[in-house]
Amino acid sequence: MSDNLKKTPLYDACLKAGGRMVDFHGWLLPVQYESIITEHKAVRNNAGVFDVSHMGQIIFKGPDAFKLLQNVATNNFKKEIGAGAYAHILDDNGGIIDDIIAFYLAPDEMFLVVNSATRYKDYNWFVKKSAAYNVEVKDVSDDYAMLALQGPKALDILEKLVPNIKEIARFHIKQDKIFGKNVYITRTGYTGEDGVEIMGDAQTINELFAWSITNGFTPCGLGARDVLRLEAGYLLSGSDMDETRNPYEASCGWVVKLKKEEDFTSENALNRRRISISCKKKRSNAFISSEKSNGSLFSTRTLTIGSMTAFAEVSSRRSRFVNDSVSSLRVLHETGLNAIADEEQPHDSRITISHGRIT
Repeated sequence: MSDNLKKTPLYDACLKAGGRMVDFHGWLLPVQYESIITEHKAVRNNAGVFDVSHMGQIIFKGPDAFKLLQNVATNNFKKEIGAGAYAHILDDNGGIIDDIIAFYLAPDEMFLVVNSATRYKDYNWFVKKSAAYNVEVKDVSDDYAMLALQGPKALDILEKLVPNIKEIARFHIKQDKIFGKNVYITRTGYTGEDGVEIMGDAQTINELFAWSITNGFTPCGLGARDVLRLEAGYLLSGSDMDETRNPYEASCGWVVKLKKEEDFTSENALNRRRISISCKKKRSNAFISSEKSNGSLFSTRTLTIGSMTAFAEVSSRRSRFVNDSVSSLRVLHETGLNAIADEEQPHDSRITISHGRIT
């Protein structure tokens, strides 16, 4: 393993807790502690804690902070103190540079959480785009360590430390105090379970990590995180999405809001359609194949007890694709499957799989 790998402020604490370290985009992070399945079940049934201090934090500060966010991000953000949203950052061709969560701290201050692998690319892109605005872009990643505390019992446990933590709405941020120190608490996570992510100085987050384990949280690594996010249908930056795909092709058309008051840098580049199929039957042996050459389709299986997910992609010229689905695709399986059917946006369709028929 390279000597040039970076360590998070919780590296020693993760080792002490039994973490097996691996290289993750240049960072030494635990892939597991006791076992991936044990950690997966802890988050689904109780509470788990993840060191996510490799994540980056970037601030937009100035009168045009909100306008810049609206310009570079796909979603339509609210002018509401503490409100946040998931979004993609796109290049001029509509390709995905990164997926982020951003928050409205104040009329002149936006707070963005970005992926570690694209932190510097994101920052440089924001600086380039900020030239047309009265705003300063700051990379404050080195000021924060970060924990994700996830699971159905996570907030019940954290109430001992932060009595009003359940008052924080989903996808909102609040500044609070833990052990007398200022922290940011966001009602977010990447596991499909309820929970929070907490950012603060290295000492405070180290103390919080130790406290969480003592109070019932199971330390969890990248392996469990990957299973959990797959089951929830969440994408992994650099793996499931990159600059060769736009949000529609990555099955995330729902995150694109083309009608904004502010200019949106990639609006004209988003010209393809993505159709996603999610098969929710546990341990299904289903697979899907394409019978026509007007699109592409692939499937994947989660690593443990979870759902199987497949994706079908077609050109926007195939406007009748959903109506032609039965003749275009064939579903072969051994057991019945459940899914949902709707068309949430003009560019993002979902089709139902039920007992071998697409409906």
